Amino acid sequence: MTTDAPESTETRYSISNNVSYLYQVYCSYMLVYKNDTKSDGFFDPELLKKSLNTLVRKYYKPVAGWFQVSGEDIDVVFYSDKFNDPPVSTQTLNMDYETVSRHVRDSNIDLLVPTAPSGVIKPENPNIPMFLVKATYLESNEAVVLGVNYHHSLMDGTAFWMFMANWSALCKQLHGQSDLTEFDLPYPPTFGFPDISHLHDPSKTFEHPEYSLVDADQCFKEFQPGAEKIVETVLEISVEQQQALRQQARKFGVSFTEMLCAVLWKGINGLRLQLNPEIASKSSLYSCAVNPRARAGVSSNLCASPVINTSCERTVSEIAALDLRDITQLVHEAIDKCTGDYLFSSFDFLHQQRKQELYDERNNQIGKKLMLVYVCRKPVKCTVSSSRTFPIYSTDYGFGAPEYVRPPFLPFDGCMRIWPTPLYDAGSSNAPLHVYVSLPEHVDLSRSPLLAQFKCCAN
Repeated sequence: MTTDAPESTETRYSISNNVSYLYQVYCSYMLVYKNDTKSDGFFDPELLKKSLNTLVRKYYKPVAGWFQVSGEDIDVVFYSDKFNDPPVSTQTLNMDYETVSRHVRDSNIDLLVPTAPSGVIKPENPNIPMFLVKATYLESNEAVVLGVNYHHSLMDGTAFWMFMANWSALCKQLHGQSDLTEFDLPYPPTFGFPDISHLHDPSKTFEHPEYSLVDADQCFKEFQPGAEKIVETVLEISVEQQQALRQQARKFGVSFTEMLCAVLWKGINGLRLQLNPEIASKSSLYSCAVNPRARAGVSSNLCASPVINTSCERTVSEIAALDLRDITQLVHEAIDKCTGDYLFSSFDFLHQQRKQELYDERNNQIGKKLMLVYVCRKPVKCTVSSSRTFPIYSTDYGFGAPEYVRPPFLPFDGCMRIWPTPLYDAGSSNAPLHVYVSLPEHVDLSRSPLLAQFKCCAN
């Protein structure tokens, strides 16, 4: 007696109704795990691969799917009987722990992160992997470095770190019992971004200065970092400094993050004006990534990319003249405007622009391309994203928490990433906090009265 194989089923997950199409790039991280006892079987590669494949096939099927383009729509298509499993590669290097750690801190992605193909989603480029892993082992058996690349159209930072926490938890459980088929995951593995048309308020209209329309033939020129060499400095915000910032934030009626952003903006603005007084009448831009899930009534477990950028712009001389309280209010207003109806307006704006871009391409016309304003050139930019509440150091695969996790180096003038240190406890001020700052190499942060208070860490 023969039994027919179960019929294949197809499921589609749309990424056309959020900002995902704007993020057709890969984002990379490096996680360092120290093997203090030099024990054998540390991060067994077969266990890594088995746990990852189990996770995506059982809980995160879109990560084992394919992008499909149809007109102006982009879907992730996945099937019940075939999988685009994330590629996992390994290498063994003849170097010690200190040397490999230095490569991580120097963001040597060529050595330690898997090489990703073009992330541009096109009909002729269907086999884009959603997630790639490279495990680096040392001949000394002192450590393992996990280098990961994920496609930003499928996940934002919130979703990615929940995915990583779930992968590490599943791996840890398989490490203890290899025949498990059911797992206890710390985060519900949900995909999708729901319809948000109910958030539309036709009585309200919004400008969206966080986006910039540039000539299509100039788009890639605008995206280049520029002629100046951009270097990265890490500022350390001590426990005492965090407490002082929180007290000041309460006094001004803003959040801790808004307070810190205001300090960074005013400090950078003052430095750039000091170096070049001729920019006084030019633009000083603050922009930030905002997770609108809570204020839009969207579950935090949804794994699409709903994060949007908001911005505020004044002249350099205006920011120099304003006191810190006034700047915190500008920052607060920029973030607070991200309501449900603003979220819908932003997505609708992006969707309409995408239609126009596709029309121009079909008709061989050179039109406008939409870009995030923070990658366009401005005399002063302060572009902030905060990852301090993500479960970054909770990624224990059964061999202990990571010693250090390296965020991606962003080679754009004014990009700043608020990042937890290993002992930082998801937003509480019981450990130092880091801010990774990208600026031209001639900009000396120690010359800013506001920023000189923070310790510059060797990176």
